[in-house]
Amino acid sequence: MSTKTLFLAWQDKRETSREWFPIGRLDADVDARNYSFRYIKGAEQAKQQAGFPFLIEFPDIGKKYQSPVLFPIFRNRVMSSRRPDFKNYLRSLDLEMADPMQILSVSGGRRVTDAYEVFPKIEKREDGSFTCRFFLHGWRYVNSQAQERIKNLVSGENLYVTHELTNPATGLAVQIQTEDYHMIGWTPRYLVEDLVAAKANSPKPNYSARVVQVNPMPVPSNLRVLIEMQGCWDKGYDPMSGPDFQPLVD
Repeated sequence: MSTKTLFLAWQDKRETSREWFPIGRLDADVDARNYSFRYIKGAEQAKQQAGFPFLIEFPDIGKKYQSPVLFPIFRNRVMSSRRPDFKNYLRSLDLEMADPMQILSVSGGRRVTDAYEVFPKIEKREDGSFTCRFFLHGWRYVNSQAQERIKNLVSGENLYVTHELTNPATGLAVQIQTEDYHMIGWTPRYLVEDLVAAKANSPKPNYSARVVQVNPMPVPSNLRVLIEMQGCWDKGYDPMSGPDFQPLVD
């Protein structure tokens, strides 16, 4: 199936918040060259709580935008394949050959010049299991011992996943720890609800995480530690289907 779904998240950059909001949904049939973008209800919440400015490219919150090519706001977050360091870029994402949608689903498309990030819709298998990948968030804010531990992470190393109930910035959060108890960072904020549900309600004891790879400088800091997580939801759980993820237009 060629249809893929990505979500766009926006961060409130105020020092008193730093909260992430899912604000839009990109659906793409790459083979048919059909791309659509819609705002989701998280955009309304972001507007009300943090003054989210609607994107210049998509000024109408109640419109479904369509295009035969990937919209510039997404396309500009993918390194050009013509650049000499493109292969190294793919290796930093643990990819060999990939289209822009695949690249965005791993890289997140984060840039230092704005407050947006892209993430893929987590797909639930028939048995309720899932696998997702993301780059470690917040590692620059952990203590110096943990930052030294990050330098010594190795591919395939197992990690612990724990819930943090009183994070000063977000309240509920999901921490990533090493097996020797160094707290090295967090999962992305917009995954927390689904990951917490997986750990709380999983019918199988297979909630786990591991290091895929660690990218040294000069790779950008937001692409430092690539993590893969696996888990399982019960049959009645539908990930990324809560109120914030509902499209504002059919």
